[in-house]
Amino acid sequence: MAIPAAAAAAYRAAAQAATPTASSVAPANVGQSSFSDFLSGAVKDSINTIRSGEHAAQAQVTGGANIVDVVNSVNAAELTLDTVVAVRDKVVSAYQSILNMPI
Repeated sequence: MAIPAAAAAAYRAAAQAATPTASSVAPANVGQSSFSDFLSGAVKDSINTIRSGEHAAQAQVTGGANIVDVVNSVNAAELTLDTVVAVRDKVVSAYQSILNMPI
């Protein structure tokens, strides 16, 4: 199974943030990003991947793009969209589970 570029970049960023090296250890709250920053970056990467797929498809329609590049861009956009939909489904499921918890 191929991993979309945005998901791979997000995973790499999370792994680097979770395991600081001796040279990258910073004082508290200096250079650290929050989960919302991480999520915002992942969403922006997803949007950019999908847009590049759209632009490649439009370029192919006008005859200005290589078919291999178009197929790769559209495939990456499709995988990114599938990943976003899967994450959305998990978030909705978690929200529904929280709503169903007894008080």
